[in-house]
Amino acid sequence: MKNLINSLSFLAFFALIFSSCSKKSGDASSATGWKYNDPEWGGFEKKDYEGQIDGPNLVLIEGGTYAMGRVSDEPSFEYNNVPRRVTVSSFYMDETEVSNINYREYLHWIKNRYVSYPEVYRKALPDTLVWRDELAFNEPLVETYFRHPSYDDYPLVGVNWLQANDYCKWRSSRVNEMILIERGILNPTPDTKDSDNFDTKAYLTGQYQGNVKKNLPNMVNGGERPVMSDDGILLPDYRLPTEAEWEYAALALQGNQPTSDDEVYTERRFYPWNGNTVRYKKRNASQGRIMANFKRGRGDYMGVAGNLNDNASFCAPVRMYLPNDFGLYNMAGNVNEWTADTYRPMTSLTVNDAENQDLNPFRGNQFETLVIDEEGKPVEKDSLGRLKYRYVDDEEAKDRENYKKGDVRDHQDGDAEYIKYLYGESSLVTNKSKVYKGGSWSDRLYWLQPGNRRFKDEDKSDRTIGFRCAMIRVGGQAGNEDVGGNSFKESGRKVKRRYK
Repeated sequence: MKNLINSLSFLAFFALIFSSCSKKSGDASSATGWKYNDPEWGGFEKKDYEGQIDGPNLVLIEGGTYAMGRVSDEPSFEYNNVPRRVTVSSFYMDETEVSNINYREYLHWIKNRYVSYPEVYRKALPDTLVWRDELAFNEPLVETYFRHPSYDDYPLVGVNWLQANDYCKWRSSRVNEMILIERGILNPTPDTKDSDNFDTKAYLTGQYQGNVKKNLPNMVNGGERPVMSDDGILLPDYRLPTEAEWEYAALALQGNQPTSDDEVYTERRFYPWNGNTVRYKKRNASQGRIMANFKRGRGDYMGVAGNLNDNASFCAPVRMYLPNDFGLYNMAGNVNEWTADTYRPMTSLTVNDAENQDLNPFRGNQFETLVIDEEGKPVEKDSLGRLKYRYVDDEEAKDRENYKKGDVRDHQDGDAEYIKYLYGESSLVTNKSKVYKGGSWSDRLYWLQPGNRRFKDEDKSDRTIGFRCAMIRVGGQAGNEDVGGNSFKESGRKVKRRYK
């Protein structure tokens, strides 16, 4: 009995020591043993990071592999989207297309903040004249579609690719500024003008202070400090989705997995829904409903009076029709959408590395670098409050192994006899050609297939083209609760397994 008591005492003591060591290891470096978050030990911080928050209107798109490209015969026989298997990393995407009221908020902001630079406002204005047609009475839409409150929740059109990118940059800073205000770090500053405005990158480099309410504690000296990028509080930039991301999100193939444990899709998709028709097929209250806004036939944009099919002769509200299995609205029809990619025909003969890249494929890189001074610090921000960047030149890149040029939009063009783009002679393709996808209210059903693609110059707009924003996913691919795959997360607070 005495031996049993001694044994139990020893086990209890051992468990206490193990528990103490485990707890201590969570508060100290596993490499050096030095304590985290303690000024007496240097003040190195280990953040209590909860994971990337969802930005306004964003939905997490869990990445994976899929067959990118066409799923039906091409009537034009262009062969510019031959299927190939790729993998897309997880990312976030807007539930809806950017709406008129979203963009009017942007215009209101730049008009009232950049008071010394009215050209910024004029440059951002959408081209409402895209509604004009030589043989159609669309003049009322020229005056009403963008401005009238009846169309607040309709998709924005008439913006070119460059304007869409500018909107993404503006939105990034506005969302991060709001995060800091909601966390009690900054006070709102609605009256600031020109360069005295919040810009995420300017703030992180110390070139914008703002109206500080209460900064974060400084573990080094016991004072306060502003938010830094490695705090994980601020979100990555909003941007246009790549073509591969857009197509993957539109297909939403996760809806074809029989169970969460399967690594197989039961069928491919022609559209963002199952089947080869545009009507909802499941036997419930939605059976027979039209799934998208498109042109059903010559002269038929919405059906007959008393029984309208898509209920829209041109654009429809951004949350009309059923969302796909990712929860995204109008990934087919309504308006086409800009992607980030520079257009090149992709064929089985193509030898371009960009076309052969099977993880996050993207053509359009123009590498940039921050403009710095002699001390290696960012130079003074510009007159609009933004840090200055410049494109990487070829001389800087020549000694690198992973890329050799600063601008690789035309990577390997002309390196083979059958790959030449003679603009104005045999092609309209240039580095200004940008991919748009999805089909619109004026397109036939064929263009609603996510694999189909077209292009337009980056400085041109159209009444059938809008856009939505995307954002990278930082960290675990399956979201904040899981690492992803058949693994588990150990955070000290929760262990959650994805398998049974």
